[in-house]
Amino acid sequence: MTKNLLKKISECESHFSKGQRLIARFITENYDKAAFMTASKLGSTVGVSESTVVRFATELGYEGYPQMQKAMQEMIRDKLTSVQRIDVTHSRLGDGNVLEYILNKDIERIRRTLEETSDDDFNNAVEAISRAKTIYIFAVRSSAALASFLGYYYSLIFENVKVISNYGETEIYEKLFRISSDDVIIGISFPRYSNAAIQAMTFAKRRGAKVIALTDSMSSPIVVPADYILIAKSDIASVVDSLVAPLSMINALIAATVLKLDSDVKNTFGMLENIWQEYDVYQNDRKDEAD
Repeated sequence: MTKNLLKKISECESHFSKGQRLIARFITENYDKAAFMTASKLGSTVGVSESTVVRFATELGYEGYPQMQKAMQEMIRDKLTSVQRIDVTHSRLGDGNVLEYILNKDIERIRRTLEETSDDDFNNAVEAISRAKTIYIFAVRSSAALASFLGYYYSLIFENVKVISNYGETEIYEKLFRISSDDVIIGISFPRYSNAAIQAMTFAKRRGAKVIALTDSMSSPIVVPADYILIAKSDIASVVDSLVAPLSMINALIAATVLKLDSDVKNTFGMLENIWQEYDVYQNDRKDEAD
């Protein structure tokens, strides 16, 4: 659906009415703004009716305006600058309730994540992770927080987990040069997509490792080298992207891995509990009560 939107406009232009040509010109020149306008707003901006905008979308082959709008948004997701994201937030929220808007949007993102992620890819990813000799987790910039969270829990479950969340020009390959067909790499990247993540996953793929992509869309560039794709919606919230749905996906990965390994994980956490208790890692309520 996001493919060749501008090309579709160019191919259909000769059949457009006068009003549709106005819409086409505005989208071609300002699709970063049009992508976040309602059909009514877009129509009033170019001087046509809302129904003309809807007909324009169907003329291009979309089921309706929401589908065309989604195509525009997907097209620009990795191109918006931080300043443009702030402008988008202002246009969406105005003087509205920020807390209510953001939380409701996060609920919607989790729902869409559940609808769009492949159960087969999820289950195959868990299988590959469970069997891997070494698990590499690669994410940089804002996604590094997700890698740190996943790495913390997987390091408790597995012996060989390597989190790569910072890099120099050659460090990516220095940290990955031992990766092999016995290993798995989980690459995490959301708009604006990291070139480093693309390079790391492509390198791992060439070395024969299983590649798992955690990203927001099938049009994400890290999908190309991936064996298994985990889609977690991460639409623009403000200057940052919401990482609520990606974190939920990571929670699901951890839970599914624990259930799959079952008795081994129980034994591991049994030993950990003894260590935590011995060294007073966590607050002991019973001890406080005794004092």
